[in-house]
Amino acid sequence: MTKILLHIERHTRWIDRLNQILAHRVRWFAFAMVVITFSIAALRYTFSIGSIALQESVMYLHGTLFMLAIPYALQRDDHVRVDLLYSRLSKKHQSWIDITGHLLLLLPLCGFLVVVSLPYVAASWRIAEGSSEVGGIPAIFLLKSLIPAMAILLFLQGVREIVKKLSCISQQS
Repeated sequence: MTKILLHIERHTRWIDRLNQILAHRVRWFAFAMVVITFSIAALRYTFSIGSIALQESVMYLHGTLFMLAIPYALQRDDHVRVDLLYSRLSKKHQSWIDITGHLLLLLPLCGFLVVVSLPYVAASWRIAEGSSEVGGIPAIFLLKSLIPAMAILLFLQGVREIVKKLSCISQQS
């Protein structure tokens, strides 16, 4: 492995750690969603009590869980892949395919998402957008902020994956 690649490898490890920490923190949101959903049903059918904020909290947890766990799925290679030939190829060829996909599809898409979502999120923050339902959570602007945050985290993870794939290729050469 070249010195430059070793240097880049060492200085991008924090990206893996950041996305791992975020994913491990938000995984508890799945359990919270189950508990809250059970509570909503129990309150509604046992006591005839409804809560819009409680119902919306499940949506907020769900959105946060998925948006912050997507980069971790890429890191663990748990994303969906259409595999017709990929599994039959050598690690070196798989790495080249991954690098090409990240450079041509993933990174540009993440950049596009950031550019397109920032005005949308800024407008939401300007008016402190909240729920349109009476008694709803007055923080839709926070939920919308996850769009560019996810795109940035996914972009960083894509860069990290490219570095790891280049390291794999250089070790096999």
